[in-house]
Amino acid sequence: MLDPAELYYVEADEPKLDEPVLVLALDGFVDAGNAARLAVAALLQDRETRRVARFDVDQLVDYRARRPPLRFDTDHWAGYRAPELDVLAVRDTADQPFLLLAGPEPDSQWERFAAAVEQLVRRLGVRLVVGMTAIPMAAPHTRPIGVTVHGTRPELTEGHEAWFTTADVPGSAAGLLEFRLGEAGLAAMGFAVHVPHYLARAEYPQAARVLLDHISVATGLYLPTESLSKAAERAEAEIAAEVAGSEEVAQVVEALERQYDMVAAGRGKHPATVLGGELPSADELAAEVERFLAGHDGEDNGDDGDDARDAGPR
Repeated sequence: MLDPAELYYVEADEPKLDEPVLVLALDGFVDAGNAARLAVAALLQDRETRRVARFDVDQLVDYRARRPPLRFDTDHWAGYRAPELDVLAVRDTADQPFLLLAGPEPDSQWERFAAAVEQLVRRLGVRLVVGMTAIPMAAPHTRPIGVTVHGTRPELTEGHEAWFTTADVPGSAAGLLEFRLGEAGLAAMGFAVHVPHYLARAEYPQAARVLLDHISVATGLYLPTESLSKAAERAEAEIAAEVAGSEEVAQVVEALERQYDMVAAGRGKHPATVLGGELPSADELAAEVERFLAGHDGEDNGDDGDDARDAGPR
């Protein structure tokens, strides 16, 4: 392996923080409902940040797979928005400092990236790394939002009910990073919020708020959620109106409600056992809702409409 230390540089005036938390959000894998992206935006909204470290994205990002935008003006190239993968120092609403590593998921050199982050974790005295993501789930928007929790130590996930048994899933840089940090004896955990499958391609601020609420409880940070709460209220009203306007969609939601309530009634059993074999397939669930999602996707998203569509299940 090439030297991981050559994958990043640390600012000369790096802040001296007292055992900070590092929040991790890498885009490009799965982010149902754009929940992680919305959560990062809420963390940074109207807040001063200070760059602590920067990764060399030229070594990590496949530009042909995710082409960064170039701006063309009449007869010349007028601007370029390069991808950034930075560690930022941020403060919560109680003025407590924490670190945020956000940006594109590396397309290559995952092992080297994981080793580089471990170096930074040790150098910066990070006490806990917390990742966040969002996955599509066959669950209705009318019931409490579920979260899958994982971590490198049992005490990190204590009090959280497991939704899945053993399974092989597509890998991610964040998942590998947590695994390697665990092997190194470091504390790391992650939250995967469950987004209703039929809303996975739209913005779902409710899920972003749940992510930040869980991270706040796990870390003791006071993270900003006011803007997400307001956006969630608007989204709830829009979703309710669209569901009410489609009998087919309403039937899908009602079926998911019955499945969810069955799980809730069978709390003595493992959720995966209760769910197993009973839920319709993703294609079946999506068959009747794709039509109204086609009109819902990207609404009020401005230039982020394509990102919202790309964040759906693959």
